[in-house]
Amino acid sequence: MRQTPGAAAQAVGLYGRLIWRWEHRLHQRAGDRVVRPFEWGLEWLGLNDPAELSAYAGRAVEASDEFFRYAPVSDYQFDGQWLRFSSPLPSRYPENNLVHARYFPARKAGGRAVLVLPQWNADEQGHMGLCRLLNAFGLSALRLSMPYHDRRKPPETERADYAVSASVGRTVHANRQAVMDARAALDWLAARGYQRLGVLGTSLGSCIAFIAAVHDPRVRAGVFNHVSTYFADVVWRGLSTEHVRAGLEGHVALDDLRRFWAPISPASFVDRLATRTAQVGPLRTLIVRARYDLSFPPDLASRFIGMLRERGLPCREMRLPCGHYTTGVNPFKWMDGLGMCRFLTRNL
Repeated sequence: MRQTPGAAAQAVGLYGRLIWRWEHRLHQRAGDRVVRPFEWGLEWLGLNDPAELSAYAGRAVEASDEFFRYAPVSDYQFDGQWLRFSSPLPSRYPENNLVHARYFPARKAGGRAVLVLPQWNADEQGHMGLCRLLNAFGLSALRLSMPYHDRRKPPETERADYAVSASVGRTVHANRQAVMDARAALDWLAARGYQRLGVLGTSLGSCIAFIAAVHDPRVRAGVFNHVSTYFADVVWRGLSTEHVRAGLEGHVALDDLRRFWAPISPASFVDRLATRTAQVGPLRTLIVRARYDLSFPPDLASRFIGMLRERGLPCREMRLPCGHYTTGVNPFKWMDGLGMCRFLTRNL
């Protein structure tokens, strides 16, 4: 287990150390983490040589509208509760290629709806309570199952390992797929008459929500619950991803991984958000961060907020007195949920 630096532990005081211990206990509850072998995963990106990865990533960021472009979905199926459709970016796993989303209509939504993207390894019930809370605030919600999660997991996996893994190319493909799936879900909401759209993403879902919002001018407001600058830095430094780093370490350096995973990193698209703001108006933004987060280190969240403010992009900040895992337990989950719902109610 990665140890918390002694100097840092002294700096946070007794309360912070107690939260960190709680975080480690919650982290250790999941005993099914697997250190998977390193793979370049070039076949997922249509490449032949690892030397091509940097240029590929650079092109993807520079031409991100094209990178995240998708063909409109034509096979939406809705049974009154569950929405299903084929992913615009299929993988080699049939289970993963069918997107599932649970719809929570509010009685008087007034054209307002929120696309909800849960955290990495969320089960099928994850964020259902949050969707019902959004309903109580008069907002309809559509909760999306992320690639390789719950009903989309291939049978050989216990966890959503293929969404974030030691396969460089598959991780890019999985999260590119997630962005396209999210935008296709927004299409469905818009087709139902919702014109005031928001996104709410947590942890990995926050990364996907931000990239989707930046590239979709229909999104008026975004809540990003735990944020970072670069995808690679969270994987390298986070408690939740220790086992992923174990598979990567010795095969690829952090600086290189940061560059390879730039197309799925929020920091890569802050300038793109500035362009969007100039063209269609601001994205009303709430950044939620946890003071004692060991999975999304607080300094990465600070840097991301700084990047937004340096460009004059408006954002509000909510700080929680807890860590990453403890955000999901009482009383912190109520602080988080109520704060996010109030923001979206006021800004949609």
